[in-house]
Order: sequence, then C-alpha cells, then structure tokens
Amino acid sequence: MSPATRRRPGSTQWPTVLWLVVVWVLLWGDLSVANVLAGLAISVLITRGLRMTPIDFQGTVHPFGLLVLVARFLVDLVHASFQVSILALRPRRLPHGAVIGVQLRSHSDLYLTLTAELCSLVPGSLVVEAHRLTGRLYLHVLDVAQVGGIERARQIVLDQEERVLRALASDPELLEAGLTPVGLLRRLRRRDPEVGA
Repeated sequence: MSPATRRRPGSTQWPTVLWLVVVWVLLWGDLSVANVLAGLAISVLITRGLRMTPIDFQGTVHPFGLLVLVARFLVDLVHASFQVSILALRPRRLPHGAVIGVQLRSHSDLYLTLTAELCSLVPGSLVVEAHRLTGRLYLHVLDVAQVGGIERARQIVLDQEERVLRALASDPELLEAGLTPVGLLRRLRRRDPEVGA
C-alpha cells in the first residue's frame, strides 16, 4: 500500500459516509432530521469501525463512454430478460448451460468488479468466480445456444469490459489493456472522420 492510499487510523471517509446516509434515508423512505442524524451516526460507526480497503481509481470519467455503458446495459437487460422468459415459457426445451472462463484485458480490481457485476445483473449469466490476481472471470451461461455459442458468450463479456474501460479508464490504462485511448481516438477522428466509425 502506497503512502498516498494509506489512511490514518480512525479517519472518516466523508464521501462514503454521505453515500451511506443517502442509502439509509432511501431505505427508510422518510426524509427527516432524526432519520438523517441516525443515518449519519451509523455511517460514521461503519466507516470508522470496519476496515475498508481503499479503491485505487486512477481513471477519468468519460461522459459519452458512460452514457454508452448505461444505455447498452439497459438494452442488454431488456433483451436478456425477454430471452430468459422465452426459455421459461417453453418447458420442453432444455437449456444447455456452460461455465466459461474469460481472461479480461485489465487487471484493475475496480474494472474487474464492475465488469463482473454488470455481467451478473443481466439475466442468463452469473459470475461464479473471479480471480483477482489473474484478471479472469468464470461465468455460468444459462443457454449457450441462445447466446450464439461459447466464443460469442466470451466476446459479450469482453465487450462489456471494453465499455467499462471506455467509460472510466485513463488513456494509459486503455493502452495497457490493448485499447486505443480516448484522447488518441479523438485526435484521429479530427484528422479522418472514418476512424473508429
């Protein structure tokens, strides 16, 4: 752990505290002074009492990439829900599931976690194991044939990871993952509008 990421014992993480207070108020469904104070007290106890590993985020939020990530996730969510409901309504057809391994391009814990969560939230796939050191995800796919085969299922996960990286990663992180950096892509598009189209 570097000195920059090391926290003093007993230090309070105010962004986390504020987020936990918001969650507390939303869970209770009542915005009152007493509820906010109770949420604040519990949040401070949680952040000071439980040891939380700091997240090392060196990326940059790219608004267009974030918009693409959210929009595509919503489309995937609706499409996969429809496919799973068709499987449920046709009981004679047995799905042919499989557990597949996917080697991600980035070795960042944050991007690995985000990719795994987004893949698990889409019906029909579930991350069963994530290897932090190797950057490898193992997913259970409900019906491989419906997805388009094992290689297509792997490509779907890699595409999801690329959208996460394009939304949040810095240019050096994109280069390390073997992707064209956003800044370089913009410069190339100014010179030649056909690039990246």
